[in-house]
Amino acid sequence: MGAIGDLFGAIATPLYYAISGVMLVWHKLFTGVFQIPASNGWSWVLAIIGLTVTIRALLIPLFVRQIKSSRNMQLIQPKVKELQKKYGHDRQKLAEETMKLYKETGTNPFASCLPLILQMPVFLVLFRLINHAAHGTAKGFLSGADADHIHDAAIFGVKISATFSGSDTVGPKILAAILVVAMCATTFLTQRQLMAKNMPADAMSGQYAQQQKMLLYVLPIVFAVSGLAFPIAAMLYWTSSNIWTMGQQFYVIRNNPAPGTPAEKAKLERDRAKAARRGHAVAAETGDGIVQGTVVDAPESDRRPAQRQQPKKQTRSQRKSGPKAGQHQNPQKNGENK
Repeated sequence: MGAIGDLFGAIATPLYYAISGVMLVWHKLFTGVFQIPASNGWSWVLAIIGLTVTIRALLIPLFVRQIKSSRNMQLIQPKVKELQKKYGHDRQKLAEETMKLYKETGTNPFASCLPLILQMPVFLVLFRLINHAAHGTAKGFLSGADADHIHDAAIFGVKISATFSGSDTVGPKILAAILVVAMCATTFLTQRQLMAKNMPADAMSGQYAQQQKMLLYVLPIVFAVSGLAFPIAAMLYWTSSNIWTMGQQFYVIRNNPAPGTPAEKAKLERDRAKAARRGHAVAAETGDGIVQGTVVDAPESDRRPAQRQQPKKQTRSQRKSGPKAGQHQNPQKNGENK
């Protein structure tokens, strides 16, 4: 364990400086601009949320790749099923053809896990950073005074360095239990949101869907068990990160859904309703039924402009024998004169 611990310390040392540096920048912002005391627990909670925003903003390019990869995985599921039927008896050939399909379609089956994988070292280092500070040891750019502030920082009367399993009083256990439930619930909902809204029906029974369903239930259980030993500050980071993911996924799924999904159907219905409202509004303002060359709720008789009737051509003899000047060809009037 000593060698493993030394190896982890060597790998984590740059992360200690990076994470503590970002936290201190946000902490200085809230204490300097908003005049929150440096020892106040909320200044450190807001600094942890600021760390979440910074990390997730840096991961946006990977999130875009994750969405693209997930979409490609969904769309190629029918082709994957065909390969399974064709090469089901030959696992090596099936693996080769599947990887060839991934390469042709630009799909990386591991891209969907990249944001989660890259966040885990940050989460673990933050866990160790808070844990060391709780024992009076400063890591990274944290000073001894900063470590003391984190050790004493509290919200709702509970220290942010407290854990469920390491507390003997009721207060820390209640707050830690609430955050464990929040962390597990947001983890479940972020995955469920992606599966329920942005996966086509034919992809729900494939191997990729089975993996997603497994993660849907396994990850919350893992966090529920391990969360009992997490500091409150670390659980605040993970919960706020999940909330960010939910908002980010909601925006992407709503505005750029995958083809053949419930999200795409909902977007088409919104677009049609929006176009109809815009058409009625413009028609009401202009007072006619034509909007951008399209007729809106106008009767058939009003849609065609009245055609101007051209006078019939007359011969020269007809024009000479026509009525004299000042006389009108009105049979009804002539009849009355008679």
